[in-house]
Amino acid sequence: MRPASTVRRRPRLILMTAVAAVLAGCTAGPSVRPAVIDNDGKTTPGSSTAPQQVPLPPLTEPRSPSIKWDGCDEATRQRLGLPSVPDTLKFSCARVPTTLDAPDLPGRGLSRLSVVKTGDGPIPLVVVNDVDGEPGSLYAARLAAALPPEYLRKFSLIGVDRRGTGASMPVQCIPGEIRAELLGADPAAGDLEPVVDAARKAGQQCAIELDDSQVAMDSWRAAGDLEELREQLGMDKLHALGRGDGSKVLAEYAVRFPAQVGRVMLDGLPDPAADAAAVQESVAASAQATLDAFGADCIARGCPIGDARAAVTAVADRLRGAPATTTDGVEVTSGIAIYAVHAGLAQRSRWVELAEALKTAQTGDVTPLAAFAEPVLKDSRARPTRLDGTLATKCNDSATRLSAEELTRVTTTLRDKYPQFGVFAA
Repeated sequence: MRPASTVRRRPRLILMTAVAAVLAGCTAGPSVRPAVIDNDGKTTPGSSTAPQQVPLPPLTEPRSPSIKWDGCDEATRQRLGLPSVPDTLKFSCARVPTTLDAPDLPGRGLSRLSVVKTGDGPIPLVVVNDVDGEPGSLYAARLAAALPPEYLRKFSLIGVDRRGTGASMPVQCIPGEIRAELLGADPAAGDLEPVVDAARKAGQQCAIELDDSQVAMDSWRAAGDLEELREQLGMDKLHALGRGDGSKVLAEYAVRFPAQVGRVMLDGLPDPAADAAAVQESVAASAQATLDAFGADCIARGCPIGDARAAVTAVADRLRGAPATTTDGVEVTSGIAIYAVHAGLAQRSRWVELAEALKTAQTGDVTPLAAFAEPVLKDSRARPTRLDGTLATKCNDSATRLSAEELTRVTTTLRDKYPQFGVFAA
């Protein structure tokens, strides 16, 4: 179950303060791409608006696939961690060569897309996840574990790590100390300059590390990766599932390759409205509603924390006065705590764990709560942080950016209306 949303959009609070600041001073982008939805003009009087019946694309089996699959069951299970997926599921991996397609790269460059297959079905169903969520290969594995066996006898799920994420040449360009400044910013602080300054430094460092390839990280080019994947799978049509802004990649695919679109499901397509401030207010409202739903669920189960809003506020206030350290040496500030709470709210299956983590955080033990933020806090070769690839992609995808003055105004408004999450949405 996904958190509640007032606009049919999953709350997108992950790193909102950092993302907003980075978008205000991105070095690359925004991408110059046509809109996903084009208005060809006003409807002429008397024209029919009745929906047309369009037959579903056929589910044909692949012809002459060129992908070479290798068994990677143990490696995938290690990446998944615990709790894992049933032993009945087996995994195969492949590296798919694609065109990097950065405008200033001689020869357009090459990239390698990491994909994981699970299920024995003859029809490939490509799975694309949020850029700031779990890599698509792992999300597809968990999704397969929740599907009935008969489904996986018809379809095989092909999880895709989007370019710059997971095992697909991940972006790792933000130094650890700058990442800590971005994530640790106090959401109650009135002055945004420290986090904006950290964002500038992050952007500058990534520009140095990535050079011309930084402009190759966007949803438009990720759609091109899917077309190359379709060809190598030997499919006439691309059948796919997009979650969160993975839906945006599939929408871009439909614009670029309309004749190759098969059966597609979009789960949580991001709000396409041009008014950035209005979009972020709806995000804040959604997150606040999700917190209230979490609180009601917690009380129904005999909640250990009492009032959820009060518990989150108490933990943030405690850490604001004195940041705490986890058992493995990570400093947790009020900003990191609020981010961790949101990450937990976005995972309905972990609400019981989140309630327990808030309870222990109230007593000073922040290790369980910090675990929700670990995917962005920590960075290693085996498990790259989700922060860097997220910022590179969203920077290039963003067409509307708020100035520093507009950010300050929106922040003040949202802080008053949505005490727990308003600043993050800003």
